Amino acid sequence: MNLLSEILSCEQAVWEALVKGDAAADHAMLAEEFLGVYPDGYGDRGGHAGQLASGPTVAAYELCEVRILAVGPDTAMLVYKARYRRTGRGAEEAMYVSSLWQRRNGRWLNLFSQDTPAAGIAVP
Repeated sequence: MNLLSEILSCEQAVWEALVKGDAAADHAMLAEEFLGVYPDGYGDRGGHAGQLASGPTVAAYELCEVRILAVGPDTAMLVYKARYRRTGRGAEEAMYVSSLWQRRNGRWLNLFSQDTPAAGIAVP
């Protein structure tokens, strides 16, 4: 399995946990020191998994425009565009995600993620 396939599979496991409302699976994919940067502020591992206390938060998703950047021998940055629908909402949303993964003791853990809403604003 190549690096892109390996990390993409890990990232999809996080999304699947959001679809299934599986807080334990979500928690297991995140490093203890996980940091999330979101449009409304920062989040940690407990907050990310805690959002699933009331069940699934995502109804459907698609990851596209996927790219990988090897940062070191056991660290990689996955970047992509996510199209998704939240549970209870009909409108599709989109965001760009940067997700930093590190291999520890033979398994990949998510250290950092930044979500940027797709606003369609050109950067000069």
